[in-house]
Amino acid sequence: MDCVFCREEGGVVLWQDDALRVVLADEHDYPGFCRVIWNEHVAEFSDLEPVERHRVMLAVYAVERAIRTVLKPAKVNLASLGNQVPHVHWHVIPRFTNDAHFPLPVWAPRQRAVSEVLLASRRAQATLLGDAVREQITRAFA
Repeated sequence: MDCVFCREEGGVVLWQDDALRVVLADEHDYPGFCRVIWNEHVAEFSDLEPVERHRVMLAVYAVERAIRTVLKPAKVNLASLGNQVPHVHWHVIPRFTNDAHFPLPVWAPRQRAVSEVLLASRRAQATLLGDAVREQITRAFA
């Protein structure tokens, strides 16, 4: 099977261990959009063992905390979608009232254009997420 999450990291790796990784996704309209990806082929969250589910959710929590600290979004969306990859993964998405789709989901029709200047500024902020994610995960897993 050709699996994108086995072949590629899924973004810039901010943190990883043997079980999972946190990546900064390359989503043009959404600087700071992260994914928490289970490394093994496990398609459904309910197929993970209880301790594994807990570990995933601690990582999701830590990433959300890091995003809120660094980017200060109006809202953070959490989504577990993934019909095309056999890896449990969570999307952790910073949302701003002036983003391209707000107040709708990021996968809905675009509501407005966003200036490249604003997106570049948010991308610069998002480069600071690596340290914050590592710090928050260390705290959550302690």
